Amino acid sequence: MSIARPAAAGLFFFCAAAFAQDPAKGKALTEAQCNSCHPLARAAAGYTPEGWDTVLRMMTNHGVQIAPADLALIREYLVATYPEKPKPAAALLPGPFKVAMTQWPAATPGSRVHDPLAARDGMLWYTGQMVNALGRVDPKTSTVKEFPLKTPHSGPHGLTEDGQGNIWYTGNAASLIGKLDPKSGAVTEYKMPDGQARDPHTLIFDKSGILWFTAQNANTIGRLDPRSGDIKLLTPPTPNSRPYGMAFDSAGNLFVVQFGVNRVARVDPATLQIKEYLLPDAAARPRRIAITADDMVWYSDYSRGYLGRLDPRSGAVKEWHSPSGPKSQPYGISVIDGALWYSESGAKPNTVVRFDPKTERFQTWAIPGGGDIVRNTSVTKEGDFVLANSLVNQITLVRISR
Repeated sequence: MSIARPAAAGLFFFCAAAFAQDPAKGKALTEAQCNSCHPLARAAAGYTPEGWDTVLRMMTNHGVQIAPADLALIREYLVATYPEKPKPAAALLPGPFKVAMTQWPAATPGSRVHDPLAARDGMLWYTGQMVNALGRVDPKTSTVKEFPLKTPHSGPHGLTEDGQGNIWYTGNAASLIGKLDPKSGAVTEYKMPDGQARDPHTLIFDKSGILWFTAQNANTIGRLDPRSGDIKLLTPPTPNSRPYGMAFDSAGNLFVVQFGVNRVARVDPATLQIKEYLLPDAAARPRRIAITADDMVWYSDYSRGYLGRLDPRSGAVKEWHSPSGPKSQPYGISVIDGALWYSESGAKPNTVVRFDPKTERFQTWAIPGGGDIVRNTSVTKEGDFVLANSLVNQITLVRISR
């Protein structure tokens, strides 16, 4: 990431010498610091040297206290021990559409931008998960502003907007849902019931103003009434199903992809009954979801590299290989003008993909700077595509020529 390169370069030359002198200390420091928050095994996925710079900056943003000399040793150990694993080359397919991509860095390096939101007033929002803030980009002026949140280290994750222009988010690390008033900066928090739904994840409003959310590790689908603050929690029939992305059909039914199993759930908002649809391949792991005007349910199968379509009326499923292959990790997905737009987060570089259901043809574009994990997407009122690029700490606006 360009904003981090000067400091990273200096750190690299310093720590190379330090690591060569004491590799055992680098390993010990890494195990002590990284295991304090999560298993060090998570590092096995590997990163580029620039990626490790961002990861370490995220750690310090999150409050981990590491002396500069120790940080240099840790960085060099991680770069040497956990390099980026080979990724499939992005398949770039031509087609009739032209796009132009504009990118803005988040206000703070190492923010780990997670979810984007295109607000009705034209502003682009993002969750700064590691800086406990929501960020706002003005595409007209390129001004980026951060709004600090109330509870420290709340881990803002999902984003949505209510009818009054308030921005709602999930506090994934603090068991809460928050509401930000952009005019005043005031934050209102709604805590989860004690010991339940500890990791609120994705959120979405229905037509009546009720806020729905998932908590994947808690295996929970929840609803929050903003008028009363009342929270009701539902448990899907399948254990450890990991409810994840959500979307409504035209009748107001809530569909939820279940990332821990090969299933899609439908929630009846009136009765709160949950029905699950079984996907044909046991290895399928749907992660995000979009619904077209004909009420077909589309999902990105992250584990197998497929774009899938579920017909809720018949239960029939049809799938298409994502262009960059079985390890392309399709992730964030949206519907624009009847077509599916999504990103392959495992391809090198990440891609923007368009799929036309009428012709069943794909068109793809490389994301400048690599993209590095587009976890969720949004659509502007003009019908343009918005991405949050986590590891490179950027927001991308994909303007579509029509």
